[in-house]
Amino acid sequence: MSIFGLVDDKHVPLYRIMWISATPHFCGSEDCTREGYYEVRLEQGESVWATGDERDSLLAALEAWQGGLGPTDDEWRE
Repeated sequence: MSIFGLVDDKHVPLYRIMWISATPHFCGSEDCTREGYYEVRLEQGESVWATGDERDSLLAALEAWQGGLGPTDDEWRE
């Protein structure tokens, strides 16, 4: 497993990701080039913009890297 996720043409270290937008960007500006893309916020106020597939891949990679959600309550009792 890699510690990098691919967004656009950039290999982003997973540990730099602060959050990933749940909804695509929409500002209504006619000259906006980011409508329909998902913001991936990095450390130090930086952002990269992902397609839906890239966003889903990043979320899956982050969950795998961090170990997922962990055991359920039933698994703890066993």
